[in-house]
Amino acid sequence: MIVQIHDKSFELLIAENTIIEQIECISAKIYLEYGDKRPLFIGVLNGSFVFAAELFKNLEIEAEITFVRVKSYESTQSLGKVTEVLGLTENIENRDIIIVEDIVDTGLTIKEIISFLQQKSPKSIKIATLLFKPKALKTDISPDYIGFEIEPKFVVGYGLDYDGLGRNLRGIYVLKE
Repeated sequence: MIVQIHDKSFELLIAENTIIEQIECISAKIYLEYGDKRPLFIGVLNGSFVFAAELFKNLEIEAEITFVRVKSYESTQSLGKVTEVLGLTENIENRDIIIVEDIVDTGLTIKEIISFLQQKSPKSIKIATLLFKPKALKTDISPDYIGFEIEPKFVVGYGLDYDGLGRNLRGIYVLKE
């Protein structure tokens, strides 16, 4: 299946049913680790909102969710820096935190978010990401819960966009070469 967004073509990489099955597996792993705790999930907007919603509705534990908004991409390229757009208002001192990301590629964004959160003295910080590009990693970040490892190619869908479009695609699509 091919979709056109702006001036680029994308082909299906991961179908929606496969994504949902993997999110259910992540939810089960989180249950095993946090079944007797009440973690705070922090979704990173805008990209993580679809993954965060699916993950959260599959949890069988007491949990809370909030969101922060950062920007580190422009068009199809990482900016190499993070700008905090909307900050965290919850008190996270001595809380178990699970950061929910759509994608970890260079690791620069998540590293900045972790640094920001550590200043607020949480009990623990873990990372749940739908997509992980280990070959693109430029930091020592290692996500704790990974949906899919993918090649360092540009992807859209399931919350990820290309210049604002494509977030509503039900699967993950890769830029066609």
